[in-house]
Amino acid sequence: MNTTEPGERLPADPVPVRRWAALAVLSASLVVIAIDMTILNVALPHISADLAPTASQQLWIVDIYSLVLAGLLVPMSAVADRFGRRRVLLAGFAVFALASLAVLVADSPAALIGIRVLLGVGGAMIMPTTLSMIRVIFTDPRERATALGIWAAVSSVGMAAGPVIGGFLLEHGPWQSAFLINVPLMAVALVAGLFLLPEYRSPAPPRWDTPGTLTSMAGMVALIWSIKQFADEDLTDPLGWAAFTAAVLALAWFVRRCLRRPDPMLDLRLFRRPAFTAGVLAALTFMFAMGALLLLIAQWLQLVEGRSPLQAGLSLLPAVLAVGIASPLAPLLAVRIGARAVLGGGLATAGLGFLTIYLAPGPLSYAWAAPALVLLGAGGSSLAVGSAIIMSGTPQEKAGNAAALEETSYELGSVLGVAVLGSIAAAAYRSGMDLTTLAGLGLENDQAEAARESLGGAMSVVSETGSTALAGRAAEVFVDSLARTGLVGFITMLVSAAVVTVLVPRTLDITRQSH
Repeated sequence: MNTTEPGERLPADPVPVRRWAALAVLSASLVVIAIDMTILNVALPHISADLAPTASQQLWIVDIYSLVLAGLLVPMSAVADRFGRRRVLLAGFAVFALASLAVLVADSPAALIGIRVLLGVGGAMIMPTTLSMIRVIFTDPRERATALGIWAAVSSVGMAAGPVIGGFLLEHGPWQSAFLINVPLMAVALVAGLFLLPEYRSPAPPRWDTPGTLTSMAGMVALIWSIKQFADEDLTDPLGWAAFTAAVLALAWFVRRCLRRPDPMLDLRLFRRPAFTAGVLAALTFMFAMGALLLLIAQWLQLVEGRSPLQAGLSLLPAVLAVGIASPLAPLLAVRIGARAVLGGGLATAGLGFLTIYLAPGPLSYAWAAPALVLLGAGGSSLAVGSAIIMSGTPQEKAGNAAALEETSYELGSVLGVAVLGSIAAAAYRSGMDLTTLAGLGLENDQAEAARESLGGAMSVVSETGSTALAGRAAEVFVDSLARTGLVGFITMLVSAAVVTVLVPRTLDITRQSH
């Protein structure tokens, strides 16, 4: 087992197999966290049938994981720098496994919400630490770039594979199986990590900042919650604005505090490097795209195309395969044509996936959706280069800070994508389902309101009434709203690609480590 004194720089392990075995441990743990972000979307109907949660409890079951995860990413990164990244990572494995196992005794919605809280705590201990540990294990920048390519591929594949795995498990077992799958995977990662992962503590860890910790947690939780509230209600919701205002004030105070302290808990001075900013922006905007498009395409596959959850998950595999194949190759391409070209070009390629949805002739067919997913996945491979840019320009002692900022951008981007693009799609859908048209289809007022609220609501009314006219109208309007969202997504990704291209120096070399 490898250990170091605090702050000691690790030489490259003389046995390359050991380094790549350690990467396998880190990647396996990350894929479990990524799967858990999306698997609940498939499992929720089964949970609702068993535990009968209220509408509010359902929202908390879904949202509490990402709220806790986002709120704890920065504090957990600081804890890892102070007490050891390996120690915190292994503790995260244990917390995640035990929380997953506790589902066996969850007999109420409140108990399940508590389990999701613990999963968020474990996830926050794992996510940024896997990235910063790669910085410890792979001291050679060229090798590290390849390792980060694999890391980025695993993260994206995990999120896209969540519905596939969830659909398979739920077709062959109870809803608890969606959680219990975590237990053996985390147990193996814990045992392997004891022997394969080295320890690292920052030579000058920041002084623990209790007010800053509590403020950053409160600010991130309030920000994520306000975005979700706006998505669930609308932009006039007073609770959403109250939470958003509180988040802005809290985070502004936290930023000011970090910039003024000589030893801040989170070193925001890293953003003074334009290339670092570009890498974080790329992660945020890609997750903005991927989170929203996968959600909308999954709804289309199940509610319009009539595919089962497992079939819908399998239909998303083009994105999984594209990102899995391209991510390890992206750093090699960056060496040949430049990191700037790969990062900016990747975001533009992902934007073409949105454009494909917009340009597809109606009614939308899978023959058009599949290439869009491939473009999205291929574009996402550039995140491996983004991670390499972030880590190659960050000193070892600041790697935890860099990882926390990158992982926060992943989480925030995903939530923003679902909230913003999902809200655009929902608004476009409602505008096309006017009450006059629905009344003309013979629907009563309450049925018309339900059908106008969402595609799922419309299909529920169809199952009650057998109205093929309503089914056709709802499908047509939803596909039209999906196309409009595609145009917004394309413009967003194109602007992001342009900004990233400007920020990254043309001569930047990800195979060189700056100090």
